[in-house]
Amino acid sequence: MSVRKAVPTAMRLSWLVLLALMIGEFVTDLPGPGWATTVLPALVVLALSAATMALQNRAAAPLGEPRPPVEVDPPVTGRWKALNSPADKVPSHGTHVYGQTYAIDIVADPETGEGEPPARPAFRWLWPLFRRNRAFPAFGAPLLAVADATVVTASDGQRDHLSRNSLPGLVYLMLIEGTVRSYLGAHRIVGNHVILDLGDGTYAVYAHVRRGSLRVKAGDTVRAGQQIGGVGNSGNSSEPHLHVHLMDSPDLDGARGVPFTWRGVGVPANGETFTVGEPAGVQCEARAGERVEEQVAEARPGTVGGAG
Repeated sequence: MSVRKAVPTAMRLSWLVLLALMIGEFVTDLPGPGWATTVLPALVVLALSAATMALQNRAAAPLGEPRPPVEVDPPVTGRWKALNSPADKVPSHGTHVYGQTYAIDIVADPETGEGEPPARPAFRWLWPLFRRNRAFPAFGAPLLAVADATVVTASDGQRDHLSRNSLPGLVYLMLIEGTVRSYLGAHRIVGNHVILDLGDGTYAVYAHVRRGSLRVKAGDTVRAGQQIGGVGNSGNSSEPHLHVHLMDSPDLDGARGVPFTWRGVGVPANGETFTVGEPAGVQCEARAGERVEEQVAEARPGTVGGAG
């Protein structure tokens, strides 16, 4: 096992040991002072956690000069807004891990008539703490293949949780939920996701896909513009949105980011809106901004962050 994988494994095991010691300290009378059975192990866990993040980030950083941007089709249609864009900062999400050096988040931002409320709910300082996903125009919007490709991974069994677009919700996401997800592994960060093999050592990952929306499975071949699923709010996400990036490996834990550019759009800057028409010759059964009925009950809070 490589050091890159061994350190995260040791970190997760240390958390299990710390949890067992804390339970033992309250339930039984462990020998020795309490600080030796809880405080010291906690410091070891924190040190391993910091080492893990630093090691993963360093290992995933680009080697030498970045590759030329790979031109692909946009993954959506309609009017959208870019967030956490690599046009403004690299790494765009503040980290290289999971191959997301050049990742981008996009949220549906359809135009509304004068005097009408904004289609996308605004961030709130306090209330409402959470919102249901159907309130966001991105939820259920079709995801399109960015190129002719082969499906490597297709997973959509995780739930779509409630939004985290309030200050308390965002704090909860960043300090508690996000931390727990990072310890559970990449699949809990990206949530439901698809990874496409575009050829020439380039892979595209779509994160936070809607539960039960995938129309493809591993091994399938897809054509550029083909609908492969729908936008959701699974994984480490504060609201329904698409996190997408290119990388040089299908292994999220071992991939490095690859720059991209979208045909007809380029790389939209942070806060920039852009509009994409439907791809020629491909019929989408849903339109960006349209909603389908909820298939899964949203019983408890859950969150836009992007993959990282």
